[in-house]
Amino acid sequence: MPLLHSERIRRGRTRIVYTQQPAPTDDSSPPQRTDVRAALLGGTTFRSLSEQTLSPREERFERTRQTIGLFLAPAVAVIFALLPLNLERQQHLLAAILLGVIVLWICEPVPIPIGGLIGVAAIVILGVAPASAVLAPFGSTTIFTFIGAFILAQAMLKHGIAQRLALAVLSLPGVGKSTYRVVIAFGVITCLLSAFVSNTATVAMLMPTALGVLVVIAQLMQDRGVVKTDFDPLRLRIGAALLLMLAYGASVGGLLTPVGSPPNLIGRGLIEEATGVRISFAQWMAIAAPVCLAMFLVLALVMLLLNRPEIRRLEGVEEYVREQREAQGKMSRAEVNTLVAFGVTVTLWLAPAVASLIGGTESEAYIFLDDRLDEGIVAVLGASLLFILPVNWKQRQATLTWTDAAKIDWGTILLFGTGIIFGALLAETGLAETIGKGASENLNITNIVAITAFSAVLAILISETTSNTASAAVIVPIVIPLCQAIGVDPFVPALAATFAASFGFMLPVSTPQNAIVYGTGAVPITRMIRTGLLFDILGAILIITIVPVMIAVVGIGG
Repeated sequence: MPLLHSERIRRGRTRIVYTQQPAPTDDSSPPQRTDVRAALLGGTTFRSLSEQTLSPREERFERTRQTIGLFLAPAVAVIFALLPLNLERQQHLLAAILLGVIVLWICEPVPIPIGGLIGVAAIVILGVAPASAVLAPFGSTTIFTFIGAFILAQAMLKHGIAQRLALAVLSLPGVGKSTYRVVIAFGVITCLLSAFVSNTATVAMLMPTALGVLVVIAQLMQDRGVVKTDFDPLRLRIGAALLLMLAYGASVGGLLTPVGSPPNLIGRGLIEEATGVRISFAQWMAIAAPVCLAMFLVLALVMLLLNRPEIRRLEGVEEYVREQREAQGKMSRAEVNTLVAFGVTVTLWLAPAVASLIGGTESEAYIFLDDRLDEGIVAVLGASLLFILPVNWKQRQATLTWTDAAKIDWGTILLFGTGIIFGALLAETGLAETIGKGASENLNITNIVAITAFSAVLAILISETTSNTASAAVIVPIVIPLCQAIGVDPFVPALAATFAASFGFMLPVSTPQNAIVYGTGAVPITRMIRTGLLFDILGAILIITIVPVMIAVVGIGG
């Protein structure tokens, strides 16, 4: 029988954990039968990395990392500011502040968005630029795209639409009969959802369903004698494959649309500011779709080769899915309203592109729609519908309340604003051009292929140790002036860096979704590193080869 005990967790929390009774000392006694359900579902699921139970060594490392960052960030900024460099005063101070902010982002002595705001405050106080000019990007239309998209995602999270979709796909004929098909099906679901819902929210929504399916598979293996009676369900290859598919599939699907992942909007905003070319919603999807398709095929192949499931044929998963769908019942009014708001938003986002395909970019319909249907305005309009469409008219109860909406990821919105601020100041002060010329001379990068490869690889490396959003905010502003310094159109390298910033598959700290699946205990760190490293390499190759081709096909850029 399993025993209950409590474990200490960071931030003073406790959770109930199931453990197996120690085996009897008499060697002749049979081993205890593992309680699969307790092992996989007995503890808290989808915990972030900071909320997991940490060993004393891990706790010491976290404290040391944060303490070092707290003192290293100002030290780096001050020392760099005092160095006798051949830079203008504004450039020198901006570079010092940015270095300090990067240290804050990597070591996280304060939350990442706060690190960005500290940098913004320092920029104004030290006279690099006036407050009105520095804070102007917070009025960007992209900020409102973020807000609207996040509110829509919050409604999908609250009303369980993602789980309904997941169960619908898993109930398709034949899917529940093979472990390979189950893993791929979860990958498809995750990719599609994360194109419009945040990657983190997508994985969090699907995690309970994935763990439920994993319980059925583990119990089937136990009954068939495929594993020992007292086996550890947290060390199954099928478990690692299923959960890593969730985490990595979300990163891949997040590339498909501009709103799929924060780095997309940041990179697109920086590219538009530097080149004057805006990538429309449809153009982004046209470029990203082949990249996502190729990456998903590679992901499925790599995942199932490196984490080959212990069994292939399944029994019981289809019954489990059917029971879960029956428990859900019919679609609620709130779910219907959410889908209506979501459908209206996506339709209006795509309307200008449809008009251009029908009548061309010179047609009155396209000009009218492109001028009026700003993406930020459409996003907040669609989100506003959630507060208008009723679920109970008599009680005047809408689909979403402001209490629900207030739970969106405001930190990412703040981080996006600070990223745009840093990018704009890099250009306005001339620091970006100085960095570009210095890098081109020292690295001997002279052609678009080399700089595209450099941009993608650097973005992946940075995203392994800090947030994807911060990676895009740091790398793209450096790539653009580097291209301009050597006379190369920055569009391709900057977009490649934007895509690559969403990567980072090796470590739990690389992305929030990695931390979520690692928090279940079913994905050993060594397996994540091995699988993630190979996919990082293959993903970089795909981005470097496909993105330039699709940009040329779409006919956008310089």
